[in-house]
Amino acid sequence: MEFFKETLHALRESDPRKKGDLVEQLYTNLKRKRLRFDHETPIETFETPSYAAIATIVRPRDVPKRKRFDDPEGQGILLHAIAHIEYSAIDLALDSAYRFRHMPFDYYFDWIEVAHDEVRHFRMLDALMERVGVRYGDYPVHTALFDAGRKSADDVLERMTIVPRYLEAGGLDANPKIIRKLENYASTPMIEATIETLKVILEEEVVHVFKGDRWFRYLCARRNLDASVYFDIIERFYPGHERKKGWLNVEARRSAGFTCGELKRMGAQKCE
Repeated sequence: MEFFKETLHALRESDPRKKGDLVEQLYTNLKRKRLRFDHETPIETFETPSYAAIATIVRPRDVPKRKRFDDPEGQGILLHAIAHIEYSAIDLALDSAYRFRHMPFDYYFDWIEVAHDEVRHFRMLDALMERVGVRYGDYPVHTALFDAGRKSADDVLERMTIVPRYLEAGGLDANPKIIRKLENYASTPMIEATIETLKVILEEEVVHVFKGDRWFRYLCARRNLDASVYFDIIERFYPGHERKKGWLNVEARRSAGFTCGELKRMGAQKCE
């Protein structure tokens, strides 16, 4: 079997369960080195995300708002929103492995391993959604992460900057905020299960951002670029980002590879 064709097959699949099975098979075959790499395989572009076949796509502002989390509807909306992030992350990891050629084997292994983790995260959330009578696709979704993948499709350095080091790292800041909100509600089995799931996701997302940081710095070194190019790329893709400074999960970001110099430039008051 050829790696890029198998990765494309998983990337195209819209059914979450089938996609998960394909990623598991791909991960197992890659670990056992059963796949050959043909770097000249044509690279396809995608105009629509794989989930377009099963979910209604709307503008980000039109996605159902997350309000109360102590009733089944509020929990369903929250879980669906997070599950959509995890589904999108599966595809972004697969695309990062599929789209960029002539990288070291460890690069491809890292991103298939990330996709494998994201499948597990999605399945954890899917099980919680089932408890409140929700399935993925029941609520409208936006394409923000897919759009970020399209924007960074031409350059692996831009992809490592935009996706793991910017967007996923932002999740390290957002996740604890959601956990704190949930902890303000009376404890129920559903809320406790959601909190535990979010904690698992947070811990493992640190590793994913670290992998992105690893390949970002590898590419900077290979191109003789200073790591401060990160800020240049982000400003080009997201103008004015440095003026939007909020709370940073400094501990998680440090574990994921960010330097104190970078974090202070992002607005961190303390960093050791």
